Amino acid sequence: MTRASDESSSGTPGAGQVLRRNFAETVLSSVATLGRALRIGIDAVYIGAKDAARLRFQVHETLAQAWFLIRVTAIPSVLMAIPFGVIVSAQVGNIVSQLGADSMIGAAGGLGVIKQGAPMATAMLLGGAGAAAIAADLGARTIREEVDAMRVMGVDPVQRLVVPRIAAMMLVAPLLNVLIIFVGIASGFAVAVAALNVTPGSYWQSFGAFTTPLDIWVSLLKSLIFGFLVVVIACQRGLEAKGGPRGVADGVNAAVVMSVAAVAVLNTVITQVVTMFIPVRMA
Repeated sequence: MTRASDESSSGTPGAGQVLRRNFAETVLSSVATLGRALRIGIDAVYIGAKDAARLRFQVHETLAQAWFLIRVTAIPSVLMAIPFGVIVSAQVGNIVSQLGADSMIGAAGGLGVIKQGAPMATAMLLGGAGAAAIAADLGARTIREEVDAMRVMGVDPVQRLVVPRIAAMMLVAPLLNVLIIFVGIASGFAVAVAALNVTPGSYWQSFGAFTTPLDIWVSLLKSLIFGFLVVVIACQRGLEAKGGPRGVADGVNAAVVMSVAAVAVLNTVITQVVTMFIPVRMA
């Protein structure tokens, strides 16, 4: 009789059962965490709208958080956009050149940066740098019992801490998206002209022929959605941190991993929906 059958006969779960149970628990826990994060986000949007209507919105705190996010993400976004634009232009250019359509490099590379590269790079930067900083800040406040003290004093932590950070992320996300689009297209243009022998006129002509204002708006909308998802996950993990400094570190790690995974899945869904209803067409 094999070892697996011995374990089954003795009542001890086998390796397959343990793996399935752990996987199911992980998936359910992740879905529950995402649900709590979205609930915090919905509450924050409602509270923020109510504060704005009453002229009590925390503008100063929002601008301070936005400036902090810009400081930690602006330079990395440029450093990420340059190689991304170069890689897209080089890879697409090689394929298009083999097909004998060198004049289409501008359209292919530009649309790649606008539709996929810029929103995803924005989400990765905000999730890696911005979400980590937000989760660490709120997690430290939580383990120091500052959040509990706010509740005792009748101050809503969502109103005081979450709303300004969500507003700041909504302000910074489209700005970073535009910056990455500009730098990515400029670097792709430099590679196409210098290395692929594409004339500047044909590059910009094909880029302008296939790129529409709607593509820019879709890219900006995606960056806003991704930014909202990233910040609500970071806030939720920070406010639920427990266990001392180790809990803060675990919350930061979970915020980064969950935000990146959620953005990747959501980007796939949005891309499929946009492709079905807004196909590529001549400008």
